[in-house]
Amino acid sequence: MRVQYTLASEDDFSALAELRLEAMRESLQAIGRFDRERSIQRFRSNFSPNQTYKINSGKELLGFYATTKDDDHLRIDHLYIHPGRQSRGIGTEVMNRIIAESKIDKLPIRLGALKQSRSNEFYRRHGFKVSSEEEWDTYYERPVS
Repeated sequence: MRVQYTLASEDDFSALAELRLEAMRESLQAIGRFDRERSIQRFRSNFSPNQTYKINSGKELLGFYATTKDDDHLRIDHLYIHPGRQSRGIGTEVMNRIIAESKIDKLPIRLGALKQSRSNEFYRRHGFKVSSEEEWDTYYERPVS
Protein backbone atom coordinates (compact mmCIF):
# COMPACT_ATOMS: atom_id res chain seq x y z
CA MET A 1 0.00 0.00 0.00
CA ARG A 2 1.37 3.38 -1.01
CA VAL A 3 1.20 5.90 1.81
CA GLN A 4 1.37 9.69 1.56
CA TYR A 5 1.89 12.24 4.33
CA THR A 6 0.17 15.60 4.21
CA LEU A 7 0.19 18.39 6.73
CA ALA A 8 -3.14 18.69 8.53
CA SER A 9 -5.28 21.80 8.64
CA GLU A 10 -7.80 23.06 11.17
CA ASP A 11 -10.51 21.63 8.89
CA ASP A 12 -9.18 18.12 9.59
CA PHE A 13 -9.89 18.30 13.34
CA SER A 14 -13.18 16.37 13.34
CA ALA A 15 -11.95 13.52 11.13
CA LEU A 16 -8.74 13.18 13.16
CA ALA A 17 -10.62 13.31 16.47
CA GLU A 18 -12.93 10.51 15.28
CA LEU A 19 -10.02 8.39 14.09
CA ARG A 20 -8.26 8.92 17.45
CA LEU A 21 -11.43 7.86 19.30
CA GLU A 22 -11.66 4.64 17.29
CA ALA A 23 -7.96 3.88 17.75
CA MET A 24 -8.13 4.45 21.53
CA ARG A 25 -11.58 3.00 22.24
CA GLU A 26 -10.45 -0.53 23.16
CA SER A 27 -7.67 0.69 25.48
CA LEU A 28 -9.86 3.29 27.18
CA GLN A 29 -12.72 0.83 27.65
CA ALA A 30 -10.30 -1.69 29.18
CA ILE A 31 -9.50 0.77 31.99
CA GLY A 32 -13.05 2.12 32.28
CA ARG A 33 -12.12 5.58 30.99
CA PHE A 34 -13.82 5.84 27.61
CA ASP A 35 -15.59 9.20 27.49
CA ARG A 36 -16.20 10.56 24.03
CA GLU A 37 -16.54 14.23 25.02
CA ARG A 38 -13.51 14.21 27.32
CA SER A 39 -11.43 12.57 24.61
CA ILE A 40 -12.44 15.17 22.02
CA GLN A 41 -11.75 18.02 24.48
CA ARG A 42 -8.31 16.62 25.33
CA PHE A 43 -7.44 16.34 21.66
CA ARG A 44 -8.74 19.86 20.97
CA SER A 45 -6.56 21.26 23.79
CA ASN A 46 -3.33 20.16 22.11
CA PHE A 47 -4.21 19.90 18.41
CA SER A 48 -1.55 21.71 16.37
CA PRO A 49 -2.27 21.32 12.66
CA ASN A 50 1.18 22.64 11.72
CA GLN A 51 2.77 19.71 13.60
CA THR A 52 0.27 17.03 12.53
CA TYR A 53 0.63 14.80 9.49
CA LYS A 54 -2.24 12.86 7.99
CA ILE A 55 -1.38 9.40 6.71
CA ASN A 56 -3.32 8.67 3.54
CA SER A 57 -3.60 6.08 0.83
CA GLY A 58 -5.28 7.88 -2.03
CA LYS A 59 -8.28 9.59 -0.44
CA GLU A 60 -8.45 7.16 2.50
CA LEU A 61 -7.33 8.51 5.88
CA LEU A 62 -5.28 5.71 7.46
CA GLY A 63 -4.05 7.59 10.52
CA PHE A 64 -2.07 10.57 11.70
CA TYR A 65 0.87 11.57 13.83
CA ALA A 66 2.13 14.72 15.49
CA THR A 67 5.53 15.53 16.94
CA THR A 68 6.98 18.45 18.86
CA LYS A 69 10.66 19.32 18.89
CA ASP A 70 11.92 20.51 22.28
CA ASP A 71 15.48 21.56 23.12
CA ASP A 72 16.49 18.15 24.44
CA HIS A 73 14.09 15.68 22.77
CA LEU A 74 11.55 15.01 20.04
CA ARG A 75 8.14 14.20 21.50
CA ILE A 76 5.51 12.09 19.79
CA ASP A 77 2.26 13.76 20.79
CA HIS A 78 0.02 11.53 18.68
CA LEU A 79 0.41 8.40 16.59
CA TYR A 80 -2.81 6.68 15.60
CA ILE A 81 -3.58 4.21 12.85
CA HIS A 82 -7.20 3.37 12.07
CA PRO A 83 -8.01 0.02 13.79
CA GLY A 84 -8.99 -1.54 10.46
CA ARG A 85 -5.55 -0.69 9.05
CA GLN A 86 -3.37 -1.70 12.00
CA SER A 87 -0.83 -4.55 11.82
CA ARG A 88 -0.02 -3.81 8.15
CA GLY A 89 3.30 -2.02 8.63
CA ILE A 90 1.92 1.52 8.46
CA GLY A 91 2.85 2.32 12.07
CA THR A 92 6.36 0.96 11.52
CA GLU A 93 6.77 3.12 8.42
CA VAL A 94 5.67 6.18 10.40
CA MET A 95 7.94 5.29 13.31
CA ASN A 96 10.91 4.87 10.96
CA ARG A 97 10.17 8.35 9.60
CA ILE A 98 10.15 9.81 13.14
CA ILE A 99 13.32 7.91 14.12
CA ALA A 100 15.09 9.27 11.02
CA GLU A 101 14.10 12.80 12.06
CA SER A 102 15.44 12.21 15.58
CA LYS A 103 18.76 11.01 14.15
CA ILE A 104 19.11 14.09 11.96
CA ASP A 105 18.37 16.33 14.95
CA LYS A 106 20.43 14.13 17.33
CA LEU A 107 17.52 14.06 19.79
CA PRO A 108 16.01 11.17 21.76
CA ILE A 109 12.29 10.52 21.29
CA ARG A 110 9.83 10.63 24.19
CA LEU A 111 6.17 9.64 24.38
CA GLY A 112 3.43 8.41 26.67
CA ALA A 113 0.99 5.53 26.17
CA LEU A 114 -1.99 4.20 28.09
CA LYS A 115 -0.90 1.26 30.22
CA GLN A 116 -3.55 -1.05 28.74
CA SER A 117 -2.81 -0.13 25.13
CA ARG A 118 -1.43 -2.62 22.62
CA SER A 119 0.81 0.25 21.48
CA ASN A 120 3.14 -0.44 24.41
CA GLU A 121 4.49 -3.55 22.71
CA PHE A 122 4.85 -1.61 19.44
CA TYR A 123 6.99 1.04 21.16
CA ARG A 124 9.17 -1.56 22.90
CA ARG A 125 9.77 -3.30 19.56
CA HIS A 126 11.01 0.02 18.17
CA GLY A 127 13.64 0.52 20.85
CA PHE A 128 11.73 2.53 23.44
CA LYS A 129 12.48 1.97 27.12
CA VAL A 130 10.19 2.80 30.04
CA SER A 131 11.30 6.03 31.72
CA SER A 132 8.42 6.37 34.22
CA GLU A 133 4.88 5.29 34.99
CA GLU A 134 1.80 6.95 36.41
CA GLU A 135 -1.64 5.63 37.29
CA TRP A 136 -2.91 5.41 33.70
CA ASP A 137 0.17 5.98 31.54
CA THR A 138 3.60 4.59 30.77
CA TYR A 139 6.26 7.01 29.52
CA TYR A 140 9.01 5.97 27.16
CA GLU A 141 12.25 7.26 25.72
CA ARG A 142 14.20 6.05 22.72
CA PRO A 143 17.83 7.21 22.72
CA VAL A 144 19.45 8.54 19.59
CA SER A 145 21.02 5.55 17.87
